[in-house]
Amino acid sequence: MSAPHIEVAYDAVMQTGECPLWHEQEQALYWVDIPAFTVHRLDPASGAHRAWRLSSEPASLAVSDNGGLIVAMRSGFYHLDTGADDVRITEIAPAPYDTSLARFNDGRVDPAGRFWVGTIYEPRDRPAAEMFVLEQGEIRKAWSGGMTNSNGLGFSPDGKTMYHADTTAHLVRRFDFDADAGTVENQRPLMQFSADKANNYGGRPDGAAVDSDGNYWCALFEGGRLVKLSPDGKLLDEIELPLRCPTMPAFGGADLRTLYVTSAGERPAAELEQYPLSGKLLAIKVDVAGRVNPQYRN
Repeated sequence: MSAPHIEVAYDAVMQTGECPLWHEQEQALYWVDIPAFTVHRLDPASGAHRAWRLSSEPASLAVSDNGGLIVAMRSGFYHLDTGADDVRITEIAPAPYDTSLARFNDGRVDPAGRFWVGTIYEPRDRPAAEMFVLEQGEIRKAWSGGMTNSNGLGFSPDGKTMYHADTTAHLVRRFDFDADAGTVENQRPLMQFSADKANNYGGRPDGAAVDSDGNYWCALFEGGRLVKLSPDGKLLDEIELPLRCPTMPAFGGADLRTLYVTSAGERPAAELEQYPLSGKLLAIKVDVAGRVNPQYRN
């Protein structure tokens, strides 16, 4: 297990910090606090921070190729003008599901500029979550069911593999990905994590990031750690964190060797007493670089 230096990058506590996204052109980090309806931006060099409070829960973000961000919210896809002093948000497409039962969750832009975003089926009584794709302003359904809490999306450096986690099933999968067609096939497991909370429970897979070597870094919610998996599912390394519920890592910084990690701060009192950094944004220096995030193509 690695023991790198870990710092607090932003000291305020998020209820559920999620979807850290490094903006290469701005050299800034964006992320969301889902239940607080808020998008955050941090300039690590200056420490300057901004926030936008929205009308619906934001879950995942993408850099837009015509400026600003694409935000996947419970109510649908929107464009957020991050250059404006006030909140200027424009609807792209309404939610393609029953918003009383589901909301958008983890998302990632593919090499061709499509924004893939899965849902979380909130009753959690059956695997009824879905995967959608936003492509040039239009939504299509990639698949339906087979998961309850869609998470951990990532693409291999060669664009031929998609990674995906179902947090509820404690399972990370990989698919063959066709970047030209925007389709997946040949689903197979990458890693099945234990769901036995009485014995060898080490957390369940949440958000993830893929490094420049093609390895998959995944946050283990309730496991207090990040794991680094090879493309064939071998556990290569893990980093123990000073909080129990990390939600997602993202590579950033000028050399893309800073791993930013969001976390949940709305947790039981006993846990918060044991882990006072819960809900804060962490920064970890790592030896391998990440990759520049593709932009959503309008």
